[in-house]
Amino acid sequence: MSIVLFVFSITLLIAGYIFYGQRVSKIFGVDAARVTPAHCKYDGVDYVPAKNWLITFGHHFASIAGAGPIIGPVLAYLWWGWLGALIWIVVGSIFIGAVHDFFSLAISVREDGVSIGQIARKYISKRASILFMIFLWFALILVIAVFASICAKSFISQPQVVVSSLGLIPVAMVVGFLIYKLKVNISLATAIGVLCLAALIFLGKFFPISLKAANPYMFWMSILLIYAFFASVMPINILLAPRDYLSSFLLFFGIMAAVIGLVSRPLPISSAKLISFSSEGGFIFPMMFITVACGAVSGFHSLVSSGTTSKQLTSEKNIKRVGYGAMILEAILAVIVLFCVAFGLGNIPKGIGAAEIFSLGFASVAYFLGGYGEFIALVILNAFILTTLDTATRITRLLSQELFGIKNKWLATAFVIVVAGYFALMNKAKILWPVFGASNQLVAGLALLVISGWLFCKNKNYKITFIPAIIMITITIFALIAQIIEFYHKQNYILSTISFALIILSILGVFEFRKMVKCKVN
Repeated sequence: MSIVLFVFSITLLIAGYIFYGQRVSKIFGVDAARVTPAHCKYDGVDYVPAKNWLITFGHHFASIAGAGPIIGPVLAYLWWGWLGALIWIVVGSIFIGAVHDFFSLAISVREDGVSIGQIARKYISKRASILFMIFLWFALILVIAVFASICAKSFISQPQVVVSSLGLIPVAMVVGFLIYKLKVNISLATAIGVLCLAALIFLGKFFPISLKAANPYMFWMSILLIYAFFASVMPINILLAPRDYLSSFLLFFGIMAAVIGLVSRPLPISSAKLISFSSEGGFIFPMMFITVACGAVSGFHSLVSSGTTSKQLTSEKNIKRVGYGAMILEAILAVIVLFCVAFGLGNIPKGIGAAEIFSLGFASVAYFLGGYGEFIALVILNAFILTTLDTATRITRLLSQELFGIKNKWLATAFVIVVAGYFALMNKAKILWPVFGASNQLVAGLALLVISGWLFCKNKNYKITFIPAIIMITITIFALIAQIIEFYHKQNYILSTISFALIILSILGVFEFRKMVKCKVN
């Protein structure tokens, strides 16, 4: 039964890419003859055409995936069972998440590669744009701080992942140099990079780096923030894009290994938790819909699409592959994670975190990997935490330049690193993190509103994004109300106030859109 359910879910996702993705492309009006910003605004740093669409896909996929499609489904299963999570992943990704990602990328490409916040200025209102961009900036600072902290702690608790995580940096630079400077065949350069990555994973397992320093957390935090700084300012085709591209092969391998395991050894379905409408995570609506974010829909994706990916795309014909396709592949990953945990583990050990639960589930499903299954799962997870960190830093630098008018990229990046570093080292980010789930989905709702404004102004079918926008904003408002009640009972008035402010921002977004539509009609 589990194999039938798995194949059916994957088939629906692929069908969604083929048919609904084609409809979305037709509404937008993809024009392969148009010159993309990567060519017409080439600057050798941010605007650089990728040598192959697969490099853009690898960067985009690795950047949007992160830890979200792994941790979210694990928590959703533990709290509410597999049925609701599976339906949300499949339906949400096809009709909301992939549509959100496609249009975020497509519209940014049409608008010279500017961010979704800048697009709001032109097609909604200046006030909406400023509020939206300030909100995005703080949300990204939170992402950088938290993911730097998570990565530093993982280096301490899992010293075997250090070599593969940090060793990939020079390998990526060599691969980028081979492809873009020496014009080496991309297949050959990729093979060299992937072989080096495999060697790093092998070395990491047998040569873990465990520091005896007085404060290893401070040491690794410093290393990670320095790396994020240089990844933000260096030419994107020399470090960040090649690193993300190579990292994506880790996930491709993990997906293939899990699929082979699930198909070759079908798992029993009877012992898995089907559905629970209430749990320690709250009621299934709305809390599950903000817990499973990246696997279904995530506002962070619009920032990647309009922040870095749109500046590398060489042709509009690749928008569906990269924008819609990467989201569908991420949904496939989320489905695999859900099956690994729900049907691969049976009884889940108590007292362990979501990352450990995933690694155990993956090892059980990918049984043919022997004792390496759990270790590979941890390497995959850690690699994508680091990928989210470096991409988020670069996007925040670009947003800082747009929002604050800081022209110097070194100064803008330093500003971002100092603020994020303060939040991370002073443990301030952990205080605000409970509101991030709802904030992330609010970004998705507001981005869909901006997209709807663009489509409306271009006389295109804006309802394909406006209806999902209202759905996401409604979910977010209900989630924020639930959180306000929870925070108030815990006497956490700061988070209660922030949650209330986010509700006001949601309402203002809808109001600004409505005002724009009335103005255009009249």
